[in-house]
Amino acid sequence: MVTTTQTTTKTAHAAHGAGEATLDTISWIKLSSVTLPLATPVSDAKVLTGRQKPMTEVAFLFVELATEAGHQGIGFSYSKRAGGPGQFAHAQEIAPNLIGEDPSDIGRLWTKLVWAGASVGRSGLATQAVAAFDIALWDLKAKRAGLPLAKLLGAHRDSVRCYNTSGGFLHTPTEEVLENATASLASGISGLKIKVGHPDGKQDLRRLTAVREHVGDDVPLMVDANQQWDRPTAQRMGRALEEFGLVWIEEPLDAYDAQGHAALAASLDTPVATGEMLASVAEHWELIRTGAADIIQPDAPRIGGITQFLKLAALADHHQLQLAPHFAMEIHLHLAAAYPSEPWVEHFDWLEPLFNERLHISDGRMHVPSRPGLGITLSDQARAWTRATYETGTRA
Repeated sequence: MVTTTQTTTKTAHAAHGAGEATLDTISWIKLSSVTLPLATPVSDAKVLTGRQKPMTEVAFLFVELATEAGHQGIGFSYSKRAGGPGQFAHAQEIAPNLIGEDPSDIGRLWTKLVWAGASVGRSGLATQAVAAFDIALWDLKAKRAGLPLAKLLGAHRDSVRCYNTSGGFLHTPTEEVLENATASLASGISGLKIKVGHPDGKQDLRRLTAVREHVGDDVPLMVDANQQWDRPTAQRMGRALEEFGLVWIEEPLDAYDAQGHAALAASLDTPVATGEMLASVAEHWELIRTGAADIIQPDAPRIGGITQFLKLAALADHHQLQLAPHFAMEIHLHLAAAYPSEPWVEHFDWLEPLFNERLHISDGRMHVPSRPGLGITLSDQARAWTRATYETGTRA
């Protein structure tokens, strides 16, 4: 493991003179690059088309913050298959800019961090690195208030409908998918998402027919093509899938094909969901503006953190869109609970070894924990999987 430490004086990086409303300042930041190994290599339609290899690990960037008054926050971002070391490297470059700053000024600090690395853009890897700081600042603010993050934001509900994805990947034989479906429903999860995108669409239909017959007509089902259909295939498959009464068809087309998604959404009864691969609010706005999605699926770590997610959520709500955030349920449960209309949260148990806490699921819903902030702390296993760390400032 590589460890780097940098001592920074807080006055060197303050953006402006602090007024009497500034009651605390950031004194210490620690970054950790953590690699989570997956028990089984994971394949979806991107693997079947040869665009990607099976996924064997997930790289995480963790940010831990502390203030002069002793308050702490934790946040994270992540990358699948590639990009983890790049996120960590960018985070090291921009982290000293927060030393001496008021942790309450989250919007201003987001802008400061983005402009610190503006030459590499305001989306993608750069803002995904910023996201980990932003999420840590929101966690700190909620902890200081003694509230779960959802309550700090203003919750519309204390629990959110949840569905399982990890049991329906394309590498999983159909019989095992059925077993996984039974286990998910028994655990209290209400919905199931099945991956599609086989070269022969009939194989997808046979697989989905088996799942529907196994779980019955009342269980909410979703499918996910992971952007691997072209427009004619998406149209044909979309019509064929209508009979299953799906909650949505996810990523039927390339993530940036807003016009194609809009035409598909207008032609099908089944709602179209997309957005998880987009890396900024501006990119999501194109989906919203063109009517390309019935259900928007932002990912807070990918679009720059909670500050940006809240901007996007306001746009989505204004346009009467449903919300189903992607991955990272430890973060997205809180954000979904604060969305005005009833959302969905995606259940993945992959991240559980990283944290000491577990989220409670019952009666088809994931429950907001009573713990302040995000309600998570890093486990000893996460520390063991750490490949590099970096510290700046002085811990009080």
